[in-house]
Order: sequence, then structure tokens, then C-alpha cells
Amino acid sequence: MHLYRITTGNIIVHNNKGYINTDDFDTLLNHDNLHDHLLQLTKESAVLEPNQLKQLIDKNLLPPVSKQEVWAAGVTYLRSRDARMEESKDAGAGDCYHKVYTADRPELFFKSMPHRVAGPGENVYIRKDSTWNVPEPELTLFINKRGNIQGYTVGNDMSSRSIEGENPLYLPQAKIYERSVALGPCVYVSESPLDPESTISLLIRRNEKNVFEGKIKLNQMKRQLPELARWLYAELDFPHGCFMLTGTGIVPPDDFTLQAGDNIQISIENIGTLSNTVEVSR
Repeated sequence: MHLYRITTGNIIVHNNKGYINTDDFDTLLNHDNLHDHLLQLTKESAVLEPNQLKQLIDKNLLPPVSKQEVWAAGVTYLRSRDARMEESKDAGAGDCYHKVYTADRPELFFKSMPHRVAGPGENVYIRKDSTWNVPEPELTLFINKRGNIQGYTVGNDMSSRSIEGENPLYLPQAKIYERSVALGPCVYVSESPLDPESTISLLIRRNEKNVFEGKIKLNQMKRQLPELARWLYAELDFPHGCFMLTGTGIVPPDDFTLQAGDNIQISIENIGTLSNTVEVSR
């Protein structure tokens, strides 16, 4: 089921999609068997007409995060390793990305508190002090408080490559700032793990023209999803669960940078499309 978080209504179902407004979204997400629990809820829910459904989405859709922290994994695709090595060569730090790509321990970093997350249709920011900015389209896991992967969503890990390339120790400034991450449009809760043949797609539009497109399959990721969840939860507790971006394999060319007004569309098969517009940070 596709679980959407909305601002109004109760539980509404249409074509195996659930639209949930609850003050206790965190308890719902952390139910022991979320998939079966949602199926039971659908039997008790109202059915929405198509025109009502469109109005609900257009006006009331929220990011599917409540009290969860957002974390991220880096250098999980070969393309990402190569891009990071190239951007950091002048700083003499390119080799560290090769080492982390082949190491047992993955690169994990904090990304955002929930109040800084952009939802579907909202603006994401690029920093005023950065000259090279890109989106990073990523499969994002919802991991419950017990460390189990319960669902999936689409994530955009906005990155200031000029800052990280200057010095890898600047990673927090390159990654963590207002509206530096977007999640949505829903949490996809499936009975079985997501198909590794699923495709992630990125489309960037500027002045109504396509300026970049890219695709990659999840099976190109070096790390296994349960492996990433296990490392994150090894020494941390998440009482409300956690969202975790899993890295990108789609990197625009080095001469490309985002501009204010650009529209970013990230799609993952079976989950949906996350669309956001770029704005310079305030």
C-alpha cells in the first residue's frame, strides 16, 4: 500500500492507496506488522471519488515524516565514488572515497530533523555560499524503532558539491541546512522487499525544458539495504523510527549546477514521483 500523510480527513482509500490524517502518525508507522495492519485499516475506511482524491492531494499532502530523524548513506554506488574522488582531488582527499566504497563500514551521516524536510511540491534550497549544487535522487528507507525496514519512499539529498569538494570535513555544511532534503510522496509499504530491478529516474527542467535526465537500477548499489539499517542502529536508538537515504548513482556532469526555479522530478518504480522546485536559501 502507498501510505500518504495528509492534513485533513481520516483514513481514505482509493486503488490501494491510503490517505492518512492522524495525530499519532509515529505509532502507526511503528506498528509491529505495518503491511498487515494497513490492510486491516482499509477494510474500515471510506472510499474517495477520483475528483475528491485529486483535490485532497493538491491541497493537503505532507511529507511522510513526523518525529523521525533523517539520516543518509554515502558512496554506495560506483558513480558516486568516482564523482566524489574527482571533486575532492584538489583538496588531496580523493582517495578517502575509494577507501570508504570498499570498506566494511559504510559512510553514514545525519541529514535532517523533521521540521527541515520539504514535502511533495514544496521548495528545496541551495546555499547562498555554494557555487555548485546538485540533487541526489535516492531510495529512502523507513526503518522502525526496532531496526526493521518497514517501507520505502523517494528522497532528494540536496548537496553543495563546491563546499564538500573544498574539504571533506565540510560535509555537514554541504549536506545539512534548511530544506536540504525532500521526502515523498508517500511511504510504500509492501509485503516483500522492494525489487532490486526497480529503476530510479531523475529529470531536471529549466524554463520548461529538460536540462538533465538520468536513470539507474537499485541493483547497482554496492551495499545491501539491511546492512545499512544494521550499521545505523548499531549504537543509536530511534524511538519513532528513522528515515534513511541510501545514496545516489545518478550524478549530473561537472559543468552542471542547479539554478533557482529549476524543477526536480525523482521517480522510483512502484513508489511514485517526488517533485520540488529550487529556491536560494533565505
